[in-house]
Amino acid sequence: MEIAIVTGASSGMGKEFVKQLSALGGLGQIWVAARREERLKELAGEVATPLRIFACDLTQPAGIVQIKKALSTEHPNIRYLANCSGFAKFGAFDAVNETDSLAMIDLNVRALTQMTLAAIPYMESGGHILEIASTAAFQPLPDMNIYAATKAFVLSYSRALSRELGKRGVTVTAVCPGWTKTEFFDVARKNADANAVQNFFFPSLTQNVVARAIKDAQRGRDLSVYGVFNKLHLFFAKILPVSSVMTLWDAMK
Repeated sequence: MEIAIVTGASSGMGKEFVKQLSALGGLGQIWVAARREERLKELAGEVATPLRIFACDLTQPAGIVQIKKALSTEHPNIRYLANCSGFAKFGAFDAVNETDSLAMIDLNVRALTQMTLAAIPYMESGGHILEIASTAAFQPLPDMNIYAATKAFVLSYSRALSRELGKRGVTVTAVCPGWTKTEFFDVARKNADANAVQNFFFPSLTQNVVARAIKDAQRGRDLSVYGVFNKLHLFFAKILPVSSVMTLWDAMK
């Protein structure tokens, strides 16, 4: 059976990936993972492709165990893996508590890596892995220091893995959205200090970011950046010194 796996499927880009992958057709099931089981059940009524629900907390090492067990039992052909779980916290290093700081690393880095490694043995030529990074990956960001560092890992990991898996016909695409209209902001701004990030220029719609990401994956690209502003961001992050980019960020945030 051909399937897709989407983490963080209860909202935002994860939810949108489920909708668009379902609309593509050809999948026997989409396996969806998130903490909020009720949201996943609601999503099942919104798409034509049957969903298999895994209600789990991916910040915990045991969170992916049930997915790994199902994979080893059923041996499906994974056509798409979209790792969309992740979150940010706005604020200076001493304004974000240790629990949230470590949870960002656990979800944005460890869980993404664990899920990717679990899926690869079940992917054949023509399969696609989409790792949600961010334009935050392009440079360090004061007041989002851990989040930006985790996304820099995702970008580097994805592009190197793309070179390795490309020999097997499996694509790996680092998806780098800028500000996007999701619940991201609700979590990131909760309990944030007064001087945290406040300006969010040119936010994108999730459906546009996801549509571009799927097209880029199908074209074999290792990087997907939607929108003119975000492409300019990438360009200037490449040519300007890091200190200059951080100064611009401080002026804009």
